[in-house]
Amino acid sequence: MTSQHYLHTGQRTCHADDGREVPCEGSGQDASFAVGTPWPEPRFDLHSDEVMDRLTGLIWCRSANLAEFPLAWQEALDFVATMNREQRFGQRDWRMPNRRELRSLLSLQAKLPALPEQHPFIEVFNGWYWTSTTAAISPAHAWYVALDGARMFYGGKDQSFMLWPVRGEGLGVVPRTGQSLCYDAAGKVTSCAGSGQDGERRIGAPWPQPRFETLRTGVLDHLTSLLWRSSANLSLQPVVWRKALAVVAKLNQKGEGSAWRLPTINELEALVDCAAHSPALPSGHPFADVQDIYWSSSTSMFEPDWAWALYLEKGATGVGQKRSAQFSVWAVATLDQMTADQT
Repeated sequence: MTSQHYLHTGQRTCHADDGREVPCEGSGQDASFAVGTPWPEPRFDLHSDEVMDRLTGLIWCRSANLAEFPLAWQEALDFVATMNREQRFGQRDWRMPNRRELRSLLSLQAKLPALPEQHPFIEVFNGWYWTSTTAAISPAHAWYVALDGARMFYGGKDQSFMLWPVRGEGLGVVPRTGQSLCYDAAGKVTSCAGSGQDGERRIGAPWPQPRFETLRTGVLDHLTSLLWRSSANLSLQPVVWRKALAVVAKLNQKGEGSAWRLPTINELEALVDCAAHSPALPSGHPFADVQDIYWSSSTSMFEPDWAWALYLEKGATGVGQKRSAQFSVWAVATLDQMTADQT
């Protein structure tokens, strides 16, 4: 098995474009494939005021609302700095999570909150939580994650949202975001020293160099061991979700292997470089005909007639109505399966 620096979404059911649950076999949907780092059982270990996620090795505050009130972005960073000075819970390595760390907690099978079943956390707020990652497309904004349905977007750093501190280096299954600079609340580049921002900490698995390799069958991402179609516009025009699944299935019928599929939202998000925008892909990437928004194979359990999509200009993970012809198609395969097909 090759390394995988992206996580299983947690999705277990498949849904038609009207939201009805349907059999997964042959659907091409997220839950029909076992891709991404699998979840351990049990997922979490509770230790008094801390919870270790056995999937990532990250240690979270059991309370998801230590600050008790929403905070502006810099206030949230300052709150964590105070935790460390006071050695809250006997520790002084707390930080505001970067966007991939916070997303790693999510279950895309759940809603209100979008956390794994039987999680041990308390005081979870079904709303937006700050991350330490600035939005490259608009540096006066930072990324936040919604615990009600799992969306990830960005908000003005002067707005007030929730804080959920984390600590530990983890097990190296969550990759770095790519961010290396730090920004103040006005969006200006500032010193990273002591800031607590993503650009200072750079926590996560480092990216291999080179990140991508062009092969005869596609582009290999050495970070995730995923093989992507070099042309990032399989459908040539925006299509409905059902058509996106069908376009990839047809690709397999053309004799180009049987392993191509519509990517999960976690596979799409793993492509994002949080230091870039328009598109939010690593510099020097080899992909052609890159579009703005891509369908994933993952259903939004908040509203199952919607599916997850990557908004690649920004780097956001949002949703789209399945029966609306608005998003593009990109095909992916796991390198192991593609290799097996060719032997």
